[in-house]
Amino acid sequence: MEEVEVGGLIKALNLQVAQGQLQEISLLLFVAVYVMIVLERFFHRTTASLLGASLAMVIGVIPPEVAWSSIDYNTMFLLLGMMNIVAVLGHSGFFNVMAVKVLKLTGPSPVKILLAFTVLTAVLSAFLDNVTTVLFITPVMIKITRILGLDPVPYVISVVLASNTGGTATLIGDPPNIIIGSIAHKSFNDFLIHVAPHAVVGFLVGLVVNFLYMKRAGAFQRNEDVRMENIFDLKAEIRDGEVMKKALLVFGITVLLFMLGHRFGLEPGIIALFTSSFLLLWTRMSPSYIMERIEWATLMFFAGLFIIVGSLEHTGVFMKVARSLGELIGSNVGLGIWVVGGFSALISGFVDNIPFTMSMAYVLKDMSSIGGQGIDHLWWALSLGACLGGNFTLVGASANIVAASIAEREGCRISFLTFLRYGTPVALLSAASALMSLYIFRL
Repeated sequence: MEEVEVGGLIKALNLQVAQGQLQEISLLLFVAVYVMIVLERFFHRTTASLLGASLAMVIGVIPPEVAWSSIDYNTMFLLLGMMNIVAVLGHSGFFNVMAVKVLKLTGPSPVKILLAFTVLTAVLSAFLDNVTTVLFITPVMIKITRILGLDPVPYVISVVLASNTGGTATLIGDPPNIIIGSIAHKSFNDFLIHVAPHAVVGFLVGLVVNFLYMKRAGAFQRNEDVRMENIFDLKAEIRDGEVMKKALLVFGITVLLFMLGHRFGLEPGIIALFTSSFLLLWTRMSPSYIMERIEWATLMFFAGLFIIVGSLEHTGVFMKVARSLGELIGSNVGLGIWVVGGFSALISGFVDNIPFTMSMAYVLKDMSSIGGQGIDHLWWALSLGACLGGNFTLVGASANIVAASIAEREGCRISFLTFLRYGTPVALLSAASALMSLYIFRL
């Protein structure tokens, strides 16, 4: 067993700690942080995340230099850059205009609004990253639901669920797919052919489940006193038309670069940071004004969570789990689909799916005994499980936290347990149906 580098008190006091003990400590810290997140009435999730991350470094489970490297700066820059662009769009009045335009198309029907936004979100998430899609769609959804006197929370959660499902369909839709594509040498078309059809099955099942749950919860009962003709004055909603045009142009260029960036070795985070900085220069808006509208608590939450999950990766927890799964599967492809897909979905509901996908991908790469077409099915199962599993809990995917933070700033609090009520049934049945589809059509 490889030695694990330690730091903090363990190193300073020259303590002899076995790797197994380090794994136990990192797991204990991880569980403690999640308990604090669940008990959100007493602890803010950002406080819990930063406390757990700092404790991991103080104790020495993960040295500071390794902790810093475990932070996914591509994700951090992507969030910061897109939050900048969204803040400028919000200042211009764009989201108010979008809300009115959508209502002109759908009318006041909550069902039509839900259907239109979930389908749009899923499609956009397949070709953008799902965080960008959520940053763009969530403010519009909140605006529309408030106009109609609806509770925004279930509608925002529906957008998030659709974003995670839609991102499953393509190589560029979700980070686990990018990892799988790189390690397994799979192309955009490979995902389009072998993953997208099963992701569509999962999306349709999830849409039905979510619709039935919302109907049962009374989420479609709107305020009948709202007069639609009183909200259709677009000019009154535009605050700064010139800034809006510039922001939309930069947003469009950003999206285009997201699609082409991999050809030039540019990650989405670098692109978003560059284009958002250019937008601030072009509009001459005050950086202080825009930075005040950035969800800094969300960014710090992710930084802490990356370190906590990084400690699990650093101490070998993920690799140990992945190897155990590999031994369990052996050469049984049918069993492998359910084991890899199901366990990946479960894990991705509670930890960042990037390090786990990375560990599992290398195990699958080494499983040459399965060979040929058989191993391909396990790659697709890993993709479906890792991406769809993000819908299980509030902290299961970056898009979930981002949407919750936007909603919280607008006065709509999405608690861990509320998301669990809506997300878990959708995640469970959409992942199961997608994996069943893969299992049936694997031959």
